[in-house]
Amino acid sequence: MTDTPEITDSHCHLDFPDFDGELPQIIARATAAGVTRMVTICTRLRNEPAVRAIAEAHAPIFYAAGTHPMSAAEEPLASTDELIALTRHPKMVGIGETGLDYHYTAESAEIQQTSLRIHIDAARETGLPLIIHARDADADMARILREEHANGAYACVMHCFSSTPELARAALDLDFYLSMSGITAFPRSTDLREIFAAAPMDRILVETDAPYLAPPPHRGRRNEPAYAADTARRGAETFGLDYAEFAARTQANFDRLFAKAAAHVAAA
Repeated sequence: MTDTPEITDSHCHLDFPDFDGELPQIIARATAAGVTRMVTICTRLRNEPAVRAIAEAHAPIFYAAGTHPMSAAEEPLASTDELIALTRHPKMVGIGETGLDYHYTAESAEIQQTSLRIHIDAARETGLPLIIHARDADADMARILREEHANGAYACVMHCFSSTPELARAALDLDFYLSMSGITAFPRSTDLREIFAAAPMDRILVETDAPYLAPPPHRGRRNEPAYAADTARRGAETFGLDYAEFAARTQANFDRLFAKAAAHVAAA
């Protein structure tokens, strides 16, 4: 038995080659750190069978699937029906990640926007949360999220949020969630921590985005789900809460947004 508070890594990429042959050890370290659930994200739909297999093989792991915006011009355009069909799997719990990335792939902005709207439609139809990647595209992102929400409500998390206060406010005004990654624990991320501190606590999730963005004291190394605990401890400081309370509240937030994952665990 352990008194370690339980948390969830709401966004990681366990199918990436960085973790080849190590998943049992990765999961064991996560569990020891209190990270009892992980959502692994499929970023190209052709890889969905492999990502699904990881979730099927490991009880703590759920998955989401979509076309990452940086891949939108390279991959076949998903259809709403294709995405909806994937959600029939009991451990497929989110749509995405999708979104807009004008930092690396601004030349494909138009197809990114089309793909994003398709993913939003699937999220709206299924009731599963949309998982958003946003980089250097705040104005278009806020506009599309608002336009689509006016066409019908949907749930959403701004994954690895590191954008402007304006985009944070636009998302929160739509009752969306913001997810804290290792970036929020970097010493120079004072402005980002202030954005989170101004947000309602009931709209906060924790993630790693592993294998990327390891928080201190692991910065510069491969990230892994266990390190979500380090980000969460910094998050607790940001909100002026003790770690156990912060963990419990982010767990409740995850269960509310990812209700399918919560129901699956309850029924297990």
